[in-house]
Amino acid sequence: MKLILAIVNSEDAPVVLSELTGNGFIVTKLSTSGGFLRAGNVTMFLGVEEDRVQAALDIIKEFSSQRKESVPISSGYMGDAMLSLPVEVTVGGATVFILDVEQFYKL
Repeated sequence: MKLILAIVNSEDAPVVLSELTGNGFIVTKLSTSGGFLRAGNVTMFLGVEEDRVQAALDIIKEFSSQRKESVPISSGYMGDAMLSLPVEVTVGGATVFILDVEQFYKL
């Protein structure tokens, strides 16, 4: 048994969650936020038999898209005004951790 922790962008999460549950995976989700952009994420927990790990990864990969966004960052002060310049960053996609599960109970 494996535990999959998938951190998915909030925009992608509803489709990823729907596809996973539609394919028989039981998913627990938590709303989380990232550190750099402070953007909303959803962290999904899946207990998965080893022979179904790749199927779960394929769904997460297919429905978690990376995209470019312009994000304003502070570049400093000019007199009394603070300058803010847009920077293009990649958002979306998924970060996935797969952990071995020694024991599993559904109580």
